[in-house]
Amino acid sequence: MTIDRRNALRLTSLAAAGAGITGGLGGAARAAGSRTAGSRAEDGRPAARQLVLTGKRTAADIPDVLVPGTPYFVHYELRDADGNPVGTESAQCTPVTVGPDGAFVLASLVLLLADGMITASTAFQRPLPALTEVLVAPRRWSHLFAVTGGTAAYDAATGAVTIEHLSREDDVLTIDLD
Repeated sequence: MTIDRRNALRLTSLAAAGAGITGGLGGAARAAGSRTAGSRAEDGRPAARQLVLTGKRTAADIPDVLVPGTPYFVHYELRDADGNPVGTESAQCTPVTVGPDGAFVLASLVLLLADGMITASTAFQRPLPALTEVLVAPRRWSHLFAVTGGTAAYDAATGAVTIEHLSREDDVLTIDLD
């Protein structure tokens, strides 16, 4: 996969800042059952909402052999339930340990949506690429990120992001905001 110079600079700059990586921007994020920004629960706190988005991988540098301390990144274009482009998902990942059952990975996630940005982080057990990156009958796996903040409509966001990897190129994000 190739990345144009402008996107490569974005990726490098944000990764160096420790905030993850970002890419292009699409339309507004919409999901069934989502509440609008600024909604309030009965107790006056911001109302909880859920976004469910699908991702198609457009760039990655996952090595065939994961090495502790050697980072890699992934980048996905996101779509809403109607198939409309809504933004991007990018993650900077660093394996801490690697063993026969997979790698323990630290990751920073950036979701860049039309109405703001959501940041999240995690530490998770990742199956080795040989098990997950095959094109035929890939192994499904998922992991959970803690939302660490956001901007604009997601200012001071908290909650969780669950990413289910359906195949090498496809994932589903369930974003649960408090």
